[in-house]
Amino acid sequence: MKTKRKIGFKENGFSLVEVLAAVAIIGIITFLAIPNIVAVKQDSETNMAISRAEALNIAMVSYVQANGHENASDYWSQQVSVQGRYALLASYLAFAPSNLFEYMPSGYQITLPGDLEKISKVQLRGPSGEIYY
Repeated sequence: MKTKRKIGFKENGFSLVEVLAAVAIIGIITFLAIPNIVAVKQDSETNMAISRAEALNIAMVSYVQANGHENASDYWSQQVSVQGRYALLASYLAFAPSNLFEYMPSGYQITLPGDLEKISKVQLRGPSGEIYY
């Protein structure tokens, strides 16, 4: 007895339901992962801003040690702009750009102290307000 074979149609590949299920699973995973990725990015920018603020604090102390307290205070008070004061510290920072606003991540602001008579930490403000570090 001979058996008949079906000629023509073979079932290779995925059905529409299987493809839609795979796309739905990938969409759900992406929906759950995106908020975590955004939070990690924000945390890393905040950590970088804090790190750079600490580097500025160390640069101020190095500047005072290298120039002497009185000379450093005089040079510091002669600079009226933030950019001028940053220029005094730039040589004490590794790989520092020439502009303070390029040094900080976007959305973060640094306020350098007005005088060096009593050395204080730089103030750091971020998108959500003052950052205490």
